[in-house]
Amino acid sequence: MRFAFRTVGVVAVWLLSTPALATSTGITGQSGKEGPACNMCHKGGPTPTVEFQGPTTLAPGETGRYSFIIRGGAAKIGGVDIAVDNAAAVLQAGEGLKKLGSELTHSAPKAFNGNELRFDFSLVAPSTDVTLTLFGAGNSANADLDSGGDKPAATKWSVNVGKGSPDAGSGSPDAGSGGTGDEGDDDKGGCSTTGGSPVWMLAMAGTFLALLCRRQG
Repeated sequence: MRFAFRTVGVVAVWLLSTPALATSTGITGQSGKEGPACNMCHKGGPTPTVEFQGPTTLAPGETGRYSFIIRGGAAKIGGVDIAVDNAAAVLQAGEGLKKLGSELTHSAPKAFNGNELRFDFSLVAPSTDVTLTLFGAGNSANADLDSGGDKPAATKWSVNVGKGSPDAGSGSPDAGSGGTGDEGDDDKGGCSTTGGSPVWMLAMAGTFLALLCRRQG
């Protein structure tokens, strides 16, 4: 019976750690576009600043070049999630990024250059006049493979395509580029979900324990 409990403990730890390991090669849905970015993951480190750089106006169908920049924080490695709020706009990955669905994320944890980490990408504008919003969240991590001592932040950036939307603003960047410091991804470049493990993982662990107990009986 002791062996059974020891074994299920190992399995449970493995199951709980799997999401964290998976995010080392990127994650989506954490840019801040659909609500708060991953604000339950990483806390305790110094707060970084994040910002977009690039044109605030594009012609319909034009391709613009942009950068998402993380400065400060633990400043060892980091990751990013970038999204746009218009389905007709297309994001194109630059070096160190990859496309997952309609979003861009890191292909692997990326090392800081001094106090700065830069991800370059392109945006292909829709063929009609509209105002777009880019959303981005980035994490500045200390590379110790633990979520403590890291800090994420998020921001957004407006782009007028053509004349923009009639009821939109000037297309200027969002003033809150520093983010909240509670959004972003994990120490390995993604947003660890070990703090909120899915129910199916616990169910698998319970089933495994029941089978072991039956075998021991």
